[in-house]
Amino acid sequence: MTAENTERPILAVTLGDPVGIGPEITARTLAEPEATEQARPLAVGDAAVLRRAIEVCKLDAEVNPVESVAQARFVPGVIDVLDLGIAPADLPWGKVDGTAGRAAVAAIEAATRAALAGEVDAVVTSPINKEAIWAAGSKHLGHTEMLGELTGSTRFNTMFWVRGLKIFFATRHLSLREALDEITKPNIEHSIREAYTALQVFGTREPKLAVAALNPHGGENGKFGDEEIVAIAPAVEATRAEGLDVVGPIPADSVFHQGLEGRFDGVLSLYHDQGHIASKTVDFHGTVSVTVGLPILRTSVDHGTAFDIAGTGRADPGTMRAAFRAAVELAPFAGKLREVYPPAAP
Repeated sequence: MTAENTERPILAVTLGDPVGIGPEITARTLAEPEATEQARPLAVGDAAVLRRAIEVCKLDAEVNPVESVAQARFVPGVIDVLDLGIAPADLPWGKVDGTAGRAAVAAIEAATRAALAGEVDAVVTSPINKEAIWAAGSKHLGHTEMLGELTGSTRFNTMFWVRGLKIFFATRHLSLREALDEITKPNIEHSIREAYTALQVFGTREPKLAVAALNPHGGENGKFGDEEIVAIAPAVEATRAEGLDVVGPIPADSVFHQGLEGRFDGVLSLYHDQGHIASKTVDFHGTVSVTVGLPILRTSVDHGTAFDIAGTGRADPGTMRAAFRAAVELAPFAGKLREVYPPAAP
């Protein structure tokens, strides 16, 4: 952690889309005494937006706008915010807005710069709206791709962490049809190696990784599809020959349950919804998204902006609390991340 690993980690927490639920769940989380007991939290976004969220949520908290991390006070009852001055407080709740998108992008950029500079130990992100960031001129599909570009990383991927189990993804933001085309032996081998490395980076010295099957019952020896035979099993065998403790393919209707029972440290999901449904069904509010392959630590909520309830004060902050706690727990590994996934040269 910052300051020779002797102090509570400094966490940069972005407000997300100003007209979504991000400001509300951030305000609720950072206003709790536990936040400053566990870490030194710094909101990143607009002070006006944060004040509006505090009012909506009827919180007793003071907002302290700062221009740098060094100016933050990190005391109970006060939410320090790196004030970017982009979004006004009167943007309509729950509407796609280019200004809101620009504010969300700017917050991610500012938090990432601080992490790369070693000013903060981790970045915790609130949800953004893809249409809004596109309206602001961003071409990225989401947070992860944006962070990859900002850090110069080409290895970035998503890891879900739920009840001790880490879930990785061989494919992510693709249509299901496109994802199926990506299930090849070389691609699965690469995904296995990256997942295995991430497990080691986050403290599991001798991890055991399971690979989910693609087809029902694991394909039934080719009767329900041959991807297990031609791609997945050969990839598992190849990586086992390299010394990795990997098993599979295991039918997807049981592998995640087995992982939650403790049989595996991680599970490689083959497509977006396969892993998302499993993790969010078992614990929607406790599932945390961690971006792996970056030189910085980033955790995030695993849901969207919930425009339908934004501004009502009803948003459940459970996911943000979980992401915040995960960042505290993983902060000691921030140095290892920079070592294994070094930032691109300027």
